[in-house]
Amino acid sequence: MFIPTTPKEVNKRGWKALDVIIVSGDTYIDSSYNGAAVIGHWLIDNGFRVGIVCQPDIDSDKDITRLGEPGLFWSVTAGAVDSMVANYTPTNKFRKDDDFTPGGINDRRPDRACIAYTNLIKKYIKGKPVVLGGIEASLRRIAHYDAWSDSVRRSILFDSKADVITYGMAELSNLELAQRMRDGKDISDVRGICRIGKEPPSGGYIGMPAYEKCAEDKNDFIKAFKIFYENNDPVSSKGIFQKHGDRYLIQNPPSRHLTSEELDRIYSLDYENAVHPYYLKKGAVRAMDTIKNSITSHRGCYGECSFCAISVHQGRTVISRSEGSIISEAERIASRPGFNGIIYDVGGPTANMYGIECSIKPIKGACKDKKCLYPKPCPYLPIDHSKQIALLKKMSEIPGVKKVMVASGIRYDMVIFDRKKGAEYVDRIVGNHVSGQLKVAPEHTVPHVLELMCKPGPDVLIKFKEMFDESNKKQGKDQFLTYYLMAAHPGCYEEDMEELNNFVHRELKTNPEQVQIFTPTPSTVSTLMYHTRRDLDNTKNLKSEHSMQTKQKQKDILLGSKGKGYEKRR
Repeated sequence: MFIPTTPKEVNKRGWKALDVIIVSGDTYIDSSYNGAAVIGHWLIDNGFRVGIVCQPDIDSDKDITRLGEPGLFWSVTAGAVDSMVANYTPTNKFRKDDDFTPGGINDRRPDRACIAYTNLIKKYIKGKPVVLGGIEASLRRIAHYDAWSDSVRRSILFDSKADVITYGMAELSNLELAQRMRDGKDISDVRGICRIGKEPPSGGYIGMPAYEKCAEDKNDFIKAFKIFYENNDPVSSKGIFQKHGDRYLIQNPPSRHLTSEELDRIYSLDYENAVHPYYLKKGAVRAMDTIKNSITSHRGCYGECSFCAISVHQGRTVISRSEGSIISEAERIASRPGFNGIIYDVGGPTANMYGIECSIKPIKGACKDKKCLYPKPCPYLPIDHSKQIALLKKMSEIPGVKKVMVASGIRYDMVIFDRKKGAEYVDRIVGNHVSGQLKVAPEHTVPHVLELMCKPGPDVLIKFKEMFDESNKKQGKDQFLTYYLMAAHPGCYEEDMEELNNFVHRELKTNPEQVQIFTPTPSTVSTLMYHTRRDLDNTKNLKSEHSMQTKQKQKDILLGSKGKGYEKRR
């Protein structure tokens, strides 16, 4: 059942008022792939009355006042993507298209949407707290580098004048906030939130260099970021605080991990898996083409690629749904009128992490002195694709299902290091779950660039390609790999792009097509490198392309439109 978007729908539920009103920068897709919908259904399932307003007009009160004032709080999110990433290309050109807006025209999402929507609320309906959530708020919760202004900005909590941030995946923190507010209890120690205080907190919180110091001194910025980065695990992390002027940004320790049973419950909630008719009448929503008939099997990623925010936002621990829960969702999809027989994806941030996790991490927390997959998989990580093989086989046997796709990408290094089941997994994927091509993301092939990215070496990629090609040959298939590659990552020179270009043609025997320019998004290790021109340990200087022209030039080298001359590594 849809979350109410109009007073008529509120009345239809039998509600006289709402406890929480969600405001989102995306249109309203009622799906488990939409974070606003997930939080809304989760709160409703736990006894709260929730409404939703999407992409409100920020120049009038006509949308933001439609549902009145919530009894407890406003919940504001920019949407599935940081609004600046959604609105601008890596070369800072305005994006004309938006997959999350009806009609596909990018004319509904304001820049810095969390700030814009909070200001809108406070202008027309003052009184109730504003709680920020979603990836924009989560990754801008401390002093952070913002590429679009080329500056270190304050925590978004100060810039927006909101009251609380719920960071990470936030089901537990939103629920506890709602329960405590309903019961008139103090919310200051709720895990998984950030708040503003007049004094630094007691009880073992770690102080970070102040915002002003981070803005002035890149060494202080690195110190602050490292404290932030090392305190994202719910088992081992402490609370942190950072002075902004005469007040303090206080981040409580992260919410605990959800259990598999809780994750099953979240994904079995009453989603319509459709765009709400109120918004659909304004035009088709392209994002539905991606998420329709797709299933999330797990959350979290222990890959820790330097340029990716998933490990900070979703966490380094993989929590998998039960096989039964996923099968039940697949059966529901297959039973819908008009189902075409294809489940377009089953996966998560990385599809083949399903059912694979270290037994130590959930008890002692993520290691601070080593990574799970880099430079090679940790011996305590039991890489075994058996559970995903079994899951894919059972999904394929569901009546009405013709094909189950794995479209969310895989970690090919995990396949290579799975000595027992890696080859069987590739055979399974090639034979049943690929339609012409399989996406992999080496990003680069030059060792010193890969080291900064925390990505596996080119030898691993070659081994996987050989395994994939052999499986195709054995099964009489003519399928190929699609390679996602990156230009202008910190530490990458134009001669490195030349070397990558030669490798792609010589070893991969293909012409590069999927090439993106590095985008410095808030709160990633690569963004720290981009801003400071230093590595995370502050031990080495790095090349960092800030000119749009030189960034584009690196991409052009890979695409075969190289300009004259290039700067060599020094």
